[in-house]
Amino acid sequence: MIFAYFCIPKMRKIIHIDMDAFFASIEQRDNPDLRGKPVAVGMGKERGVVAAASYEARKFGVRSAMPSLTAKAKCPELIFVPSRFEQYKEVSRQIMEIFLEYTDLVEPLSLDEAFLDVTTNHKNIASAILIAREIKEKIYKETQLTASAGVSINKFLAKIASDYRKPNGLFVILPNEVEIFVEQLPINSFFGVGKITAKKMRHLGIYTGADLKKWSREGLIRYFGKAGIAYYDYARGIDNRPVIPDRVIKSVGAENTFEQDLNNPTTILVELYYVAKRVWSRIVMKDFHGKTITLKVKYADFEIISRSKTIPRPVVNFNQFWTISKELLKLIDYSQRKIRLMGLSLSNAEESEDNRQLELEF
Repeated sequence: MIFAYFCIPKMRKIIHIDMDAFFASIEQRDNPDLRGKPVAVGMGKERGVVAAASYEARKFGVRSAMPSLTAKAKCPELIFVPSRFEQYKEVSRQIMEIFLEYTDLVEPLSLDEAFLDVTTNHKNIASAILIAREIKEKIYKETQLTASAGVSINKFLAKIASDYRKPNGLFVILPNEVEIFVEQLPINSFFGVGKITAKKMRHLGIYTGADLKKWSREGLIRYFGKAGIAYYDYARGIDNRPVIPDRVIKSVGAENTFEQDLNNPTTILVELYYVAKRVWSRIVMKDFHGKTITLKVKYADFEIISRSKTIPRPVVNFNQFWTISKELLKLIDYSQRKIRLMGLSLSNAEESEDNRQLELEF
């Protein structure tokens, strides 16, 4: 029984989600001409640096932080595209909202990765493996991007696991597998072991987790300082660091990319209604109170526009939210261009809630 191990009392269930080639994948998603081609995000100038590389580019040895000239030498067909950090942040926000549907214990490490503690979760799903699979599917459905997930009993193991079957992977390290897994792990795969430390460890005869495990805590502290304490624990699969959420919810939203571009008014209104229902369910779940409603539209030619309306008091029911959403749609011209994506969000939370409550639907 695979899932039984994750029901042991007091044992944590940690998921690490890492988006696959995040910046480059967004560029390939938004521009079909880039799909299947080696892409580097950044400027291809003489002193430019690669911010991110697609998997097609990585096959040639192109990596982030690599000088553009070096990257171009490794892959002459490399296509450079400028960074669009506002777009990356927007997609990151979507993904973080998905995480928060399952747990409030979300610790973002960057725009494209985070730890989740799902020991207890909003949906009362017993299996962390099922949650990770569901999150991956939801991310793809809402963003058309793939993510890799690692599942285990702590942050150290979950982060290693997420990198095992990239891209679009799901790897699990079960409690009864921890010891064997860590013992065979190359030392450079350990958290906090960079190139210099790895070189020093190899000089001491430490090549794997099994080698590291032979050392005493005092011996590791003598050679590596306070970090030696962590190395001693990691060699035994121990990591007691909690998942620490560090995020104030500033907005709640959702969006949908259509299978076919739309310009039929009735169809567009129906699709907007579905998006509005999704957003409102999230608003109620998070008990979020905001005064600004924003409608985002991406046309078939990938141009993005938005329209917003701010009201004096926070939105308290779906009818109010839906009425304003329809008003914003009237400000969008799609007579000459079809719509590829629509999204809605509620933001501008007030500091004092004045004990107002959101109205639930029956």
